Amino acid sequence: MKLSFHGADRAVTGSCHLLECLNRRILIDCGLFQGSRDVGEENAADFGFDPATIDYVLLTHAHLDHCGRLPLLVKRGFKGEVITTSASRELSRLVLVDAAHLQEEEARRRTRQRRRRGEEDAPPPLYTFLDAFNCLDRFGRTAEYGQPLQLASDLRATFFDAGHILGSASILIEVGDHGGTRSILFSGDLGNAGRPLLRPPQPPARADIVVMESTYGDRPHRSIGDSIEELHGAISSTLSRGGNVIIPTFALERAQEILYILRQSVERSRLPPTMQVFLDSPMAIEATEIFKRHFECLSSEAASLFREGQDPLHLANLHLVRESADSVAINRISGGAVIMAGSGMCTGGRIRHHLRHNIWRKEAAIIFVGFAASGTIARQIIDGAKSVRLFEEDIPVRSTIYTINGFSAHADQSELLAWRRRIEGCETTFLVHGEEPAMQLLSDQLSGQRVEAPRRGDVFDLW
Repeated sequence: MKLSFHGADRAVTGSCHLLECLNRRILIDCGLFQGSRDVGEENAADFGFDPATIDYVLLTHAHLDHCGRLPLLVKRGFKGEVITTSASRELSRLVLVDAAHLQEEEARRRTRQRRRRGEEDAPPPLYTFLDAFNCLDRFGRTAEYGQPLQLASDLRATFFDAGHILGSASILIEVGDHGGTRSILFSGDLGNAGRPLLRPPQPPARADIVVMESTYGDRPHRSIGDSIEELHGAISSTLSRGGNVIIPTFALERAQEILYILRQSVERSRLPPTMQVFLDSPMAIEATEIFKRHFECLSSEAASLFREGQDPLHLANLHLVRESADSVAINRISGGAVIMAGSGMCTGGRIRHHLRHNIWRKEAAIIFVGFAASGTIARQIIDGAKSVRLFEEDIPVRSTIYTINGFSAHADQSELLAWRRRIEGCETTFLVHGEEPAMQLLSDQLSGQRVEAPRRGDVFDLW
């Protein structure tokens, strides 16, 4: 059995790990690289393996940094089966079609710019709409939590709830070995216990090898209760001084969790019922509908509300903004609005327009409620940039900036360690999906056992 690493190795995007056993080649995720200046070249580069030789892709969840290169994998020859949960299958369709649309738009924009300068056309998009739809044809069986799927004789995979986003999973692969069984567990991205919308992560009882994310392996999060209180304070103070609240929001899970919390807060009189909330993200709106169809994946409280015929993701004065013209109209509002838009790291999407119209205003507030990778506009703002470049213009940062990390969909250090310690029999832990300082501090906490922090291209003979 061999394990090789092809993305999210000493970094937090581009998740892609290859397991070779019993004459089968199994890919765990095939994600897009995000954030760096050279990201286009990184995504277009060779995978490090021949896509035509891959038998299965086991997809942990539908975030772009885990599924975003699947269309390219198919384009380059993959003819195997993609297996994931039902919710992740629906969300992946949404994410991949949107990614293809954005890439085609960006390629056309760059070509127009180059032609004006008398230069050659820009490179084509990484993949197109057609490539995305061709990729969706490779999705086969649907995984259910806790129910083993047979991949071959003496080879099976079981998905466990990872608590990260709707449908997210940790994946245990078990291999027959001379009458016994050996196992390797891929954590995927892990969520936090106690969050209002999703259930806590549920690892299997044991695994011989664990491949584990480490995004926040170096720090604790604020408690969700304290984070909600800070959100109340940030929104209330901004609205009272006549400013807008801008929340860069990931379309999958974060948007829905914030809607859930805003609805609760209005019902409990913590925020005013007249508050105008704009969800300015067609993808987040569609994702919210998928959440409603799969409420069986949600926390017991949220699922109970749905079963009783209530909608915990809706509140009075919520405006769902699908059309670009309506999005532009929001920018005529100078105060009193809570505006949620993507992308969460401010690398694209409608959020950049809202930043452009608000970040220079002292009465406004920008509230970050998720992870921001190095090289992104979000990270620049969080790190205290005096100005940011948006649409070829340097815009000063004068608004109040909040970073509330208790809403993170990723487990913090204590949650990661608690999850790992629930798994018995582990011989080696591979740390992935983390920047090096976070990985090192988490590794120190796992002292007394073998811990590896692989680099991209590293190959390990397991058994």
